[in-house]
Amino acid sequence: MKKLLLELLICPVCLPGEVRLMETINEISGEDIVDGELRCPECGNRYRIQNGIADLDPNPSSAAMLSGNKYETAPVVSSYLWSHYGDLFNDENASDAYRQWADLMQPHDGLALDAGSAVGRFTFEMAQKSNFAVGIDSSRTFVRTARELMLRREMTVALKQEGNITTDVKLSLPPEWDSDKVEFIVGDALAMPFRADSAGSFSSLNLIDKVPRPMAHLTEMNRVTRSVGAQFLLSDPFSWSEEAAPEEDWLGGRTSGPCAGKGLDNIMAMLNKEGCRLPPAWDISAHGQVWWKIRTHANHFEQIRSCYVKATR
Repeated sequence: MKKLLLELLICPVCLPGEVRLMETINEISGEDIVDGELRCPECGNRYRIQNGIADLDPNPSSAAMLSGNKYETAPVVSSYLWSHYGDLFNDENASDAYRQWADLMQPHDGLALDAGSAVGRFTFEMAQKSNFAVGIDSSRTFVRTARELMLRREMTVALKQEGNITTDVKLSLPPEWDSDKVEFIVGDALAMPFRADSAGSFSSLNLIDKVPRPMAHLTEMNRVTRSVGAQFLLSDPFSWSEEAAPEEDWLGGRTSGPCAGKGLDNIMAMLNKEGCRLPPAWDISAHGQVWWKIRTHANHFEQIRSCYVKATR
């Protein structure tokens, strides 16, 4: 974990209070903390930094669930690497969704936060448009993969062809993507370990229908972004499911109640001046759709319409 994050990080367990974490550094390489610990002086929680990865997940029991989490498996990691970077392989089947999303964002000073960063493509994109970009994800395997790519700048990806047959492809980052401006940490999108007003931009791509409390995710986005001079990009297929969240907590896809109707419409209403639930109010600068694609094997692709809203204030 890069040292410069130390001044930005707070204890996610103590939210809504903001308690700066105290560091113990056991091993450091240049500006990277390789091994150490972050401790909250208020609640006493300790967060490990191992192999350069800071684990700021406020739910310690989640580590015990890794064996049952599909996002920790090699086939899913391979699928996400193709989804994020397939255009860099020059794969004719790849989507350019991440480039389209990146084109919606304006350059800005300060910090860019990418919630649900998975294997890191949009975090790298935002590092080109900000002073520093941080991807945060609850999957330790996703974060480890993204950080390996950050450090080594290339990796070999085993893409499934059929059954147990795979083909290796080489992934290399473009030279203009600066690894010194990127970091990835383990954390929870519902309890972001960052100070209020710390981010100039916040992205949430294909995430809000996967979290157990979608409104809490938006509230955290609003807390950590600046009250003036901020950008927010949310894009999602709004595949609401009770496996992720109870229906009463969905922000759309309901026939009655406060969030009846479509998720994108409801979120835009929460952001803008008329129905603002996320003050200070945001201006909607663009909304639309991006076709995102994920690959299971050579003969199986899933194409997803992800509906986006870009907002500024």
